[in-house]
Amino acid sequence: MKIEEAIPQRRSVYPPQYSDKEITRETIETILEAANWAPTHRRTEPWRFKVFQGKAKQELAEFLREAYLKHENAPSTFKAKRVESKVQQAACVLAICMQRDPKESVPEWEEIAATSMAVQNLWLRARSIGIGGYWSTPFLKDHIGDYISLKEGETCLGFFYMGYVEEWPEGSRETSIADKTEFI
Repeated sequence: MKIEEAIPQRRSVYPPQYSDKEITRETIETILEAANWAPTHRRTEPWRFKVFQGKAKQELAEFLREAYLKHENAPSTFKAKRVESKVQQAACVLAICMQRDPKESVPEWEEIAATSMAVQNLWLRARSIGIGGYWSTPFLKDHIGDYISLKEGETCLGFFYMGYVEEWPEGSRETSIADKTEFI
């Protein structure tokens, strides 16, 4: 798929829409390599990814369920099960992390933006090979450091769920780019 096709076809596709097909490590590495080519000011390359598959994914699902029950003000067993099943339905889950430059040579927002561009690159690459995904930013992201090691200055910005998709949802925009552009 060419980039001009992948961009308008890139959209959030949720775990219940994924097939049971596994994503190979080689395919994940290809997707992450696309992420690594995101633009970055002063070459800080702040994006970091923690990959969960197989047993590690199952353990992540259990951790997130328990963290939800422990940290939510009014926990619901239904929602706890939903948190867990979302992870289980995905072929792969990435923790999207950002490593702050220890020298703080650029503003933090630029490193968050660079990480976001890395996610867009991986999302487009995934779409081009038939893999759907979506970026979720639940409050549970703030507890991932209780489960896996994060380096000093490393922050989790959310989770990226991935899986092969057989039927792609339609997409649209509410307004045209002309409505959002002013030439000066």
